[in-house]
Order: sequence, then structure tokens, then C-alpha cells
Amino acid sequence: MLLYGRNPVLEALRDGRVGEVLVARGVEESFVAELKAAVGESGVRVRFAPRIELDQLAGTTAHQGVMAEVEDLAWATVDDILDRAEARGEELLIVLLDGITDPRNFGAIIRSAEVLGAHGVVVEERRSAPLSPVVAKTAAGATSYLPVAQTKNLPRLIDALKEDRVWVYGAAGESAQDVTRTDFSGRVALVIGAEGEGLRRLVREKCDVLVGIPTRGQVDSLNASVAAGILIHEVMRGRTGK
Repeated sequence: MLLYGRNPVLEALRDGRVGEVLVARGVEESFVAELKAAVGESGVRVRFAPRIELDQLAGTTAHQGVMAEVEDLAWATVDDILDRAEARGEELLIVLLDGITDPRNFGAIIRSAEVLGAHGVVVEERRSAPLSPVVAKTAAGATSYLPVAQTKNLPRLIDALKEDRVWVYGAAGESAQDVTRTDFSGRVALVIGAEGEGLRRLVREKCDVLVGIPTRGQVDSLNASVAAGILIHEVMRGRTGK
């Protein structure tokens, strides 16, 4: 798989998943030095090429002057996410995505989940964007650190999590329960629905609590990835008491 973007390529190098790096001629020397430091003595080949070659390979000009040939991004398992929380001695925070098919939203949610301290993200197999270069670039390297898993049936997974003493909170803009006044102690699954459509009826019904973000503007909804970031932050803020 071809991966592009500076942070994703640097993280892939540190993760040992890179076969070759392609750099656009004219990229600033400070970044080239950072790149070579990440390559180190790994033997990864660094090749310089005209920027138009990167444009053509990436199918976009948003590659930031660097691309890498890497191993395909691998799906984790739900058990990997549960084990991660247990190994850290932390209360679980798992983010479930119901129909997030836009790769940029998907990548942005992965990035927010990793930065803010969630233990992993789960998507339904047939209702999600794939783990693609666009997802990896938008995630800015977070795919190297955060487990991202698939499930065949999200409602069944919710049932299994509830049997395992996990409280399930669904994001619903019209919900009467203010997320800033919600107690997120214990093991938590946070469910984010598709932009525009929200959560499917069956998924909503499986949630223990529906929460919403208080807004003050004239526009009545947030981008799915922005909403996810706010909700994850509120869960963690409630736990730390800050």
C-alpha cells in the first residue's frame, strides 16, 4: 500500500512497516533530516523524484512531499482493545462507529481517539470506510498506535459488551441528557452514528443512555468527527475530575 503525508510516513518508519520512501525534490532540508533520522540504519531506501510523480501516484497533491510503500494496515480485534485497557489498568473506553463511511471522518475519529486516551475504535464490517491511505493520512500516524477493529454485527457486539459490564452511550443530538452532566465512571462504549443519519434505530435501542452536546449556534449539528472528539474528551474529563 502507498501511504502519504509526513506524520503517517514517519510513524510507519518508526513502526518498521516501510519498504521504500519517495520524497519530492525541493522538500525543505529540515524535513529530509527528520526523515533520514527516522530511517536510521533500517536499510529503507529513500528515493527523490519530481513532485509530479508523487501527485500521479497518490492521485492528489495533498501528499506533503513524501510517500512510502508500506505493509497494508491490519485490523485488530475487539479482544485486543479490551486487553489494552486491562494491561494499562484503566477503565475501558471503546469507540464504536455506526456507518462512518467518509474516510476523512474515519481518520479524524481515530486520531482524536488516540490523542484523547481511548483504547480502540470498532467499525461494522460492511458499514465503514476501509483502512486506506486517506484514513491513515487524516489520522496523522494514530493508526500506528491505536487498535482499530471490525465486527460483523454492531448490535450483537453491543449486547456482548453490556454482558461484560460495559455501559453503552449513544451520541444523539436531540437527546435530553447533556453530555457534560453525564457520569462516565466505569467501563464505557461510546457509539457515534453516521453524519446526517445518526444512529440506526436498532443501535439506538441497544444503548443504555443517549447523550447530546449542548450547542448555542444556529446550525443544529456538528461534523461526526468533531462530535466524536468532544464526546471522548468529556468521558475522559469526567474520569479525571478536571
